[in-house]
Amino acid sequence: MAAVFNIRCLGFAVLIVVVGVLTSRDNGVSCQQQGCEGDIQGLISQCAQYVLKEGPKTPPSQGCCDVVKKADVPCICQHVTPAIEALVSVEKVIYVADYCGKALPRGTKCGSKH
Repeated sequence: MAAVFNIRCLGFAVLIVVVGVLTSRDNGVSCQQQGCEGDIQGLISQCAQYVLKEGPKTPPSQGCCDVVKKADVPCICQHVTPAIEALVSVEKVIYVADYCGKALPRGTKCGSKH
C-alpha cells in the first residue's frame, strides 16, 4: 500500500513540476506560443506515469495514446529542459511516442537526446 501511495505522490509531483515548466514563460515565450499543438495538460495527466524516470518502461494506455496522436511531439521535445529531464525519462518519452504511432523523425532532438 505504501509503495502505491508513494508512486502516486511522485506522479502528482512530476505533474505539477512539468505543468509549471511547460506553461511558464521562458524569455517571455511559452511552449504553446511557439506553435506546439496538442493538449499539453492532457499529455501530462494521461502520460506522466509512463515517462517518469522511476519504474519500468510500460506500454501507455489508450488515453495516453489518444492525446499523443494529437500532439506535436517534435515541437514539445524542443522545450524539454534539464529540469524536466531530472524527473522524466526522455527515452520513455520516445518509446511512448513510437508506441502510440507518433515516432519522432530520425535526428530529432528531444531534450538532451537525439
